[in-house]
Amino acid sequence: MLKEILSGDSCAACRVCCVFDREDSWEMPLISPELAEEIKRETPGVKITRTAGKYGVFEAEYGEDGLAECPMLTEKGCRLGERKPFDCRIWPFRVMRKGNMLLLTLSPVCETVSGLPVSKISQFAAKNADKIFEEARKSPETVKAYIDGYPVFAVREV
Repeated sequence: MLKEILSGDSCAACRVCCVFDREDSWEMPLISPELAEEIKRETPGVKITRTAGKYGVFEAEYGEDGLAECPMLTEKGCRLGERKPFDCRIWPFRVMRKGNMLLLTLSPVCETVSGLPVSKISQFAAKNADKIFEEARKSPETVKAYIDGYPVFAVREV
């Protein structure tokens, strides 16, 4: 989906979405129970902690630099490919909640997408919002609380 506005080469050169410090650990992707089982079978030793609800999250192992890299990140990109968690498939977009509204927002951290013309980002959001919101409704645990400063590109009532 994001290939319409974000090239694989841009992602591979950056990887900011796959590295977390303690302050942005809330950005770590939530993993469905089914995917968690697949990961455990295929990649023994990867630790997934259960969160509230049915989803899990990778257990962060912070290095001396204070950063934790996603254990699915390889030199070639994400080991999960098309099986990536919802959070990863739509990043740098985020579905956030404010009151009774779902908001399709854009993380300002992704310089490549944030640097695109607003018209191009808006067109992408308009084209894909229904599909993204539908996925978020199926998995409400994946919806984050709204954070001031995140630009909003689409809105739906809960």
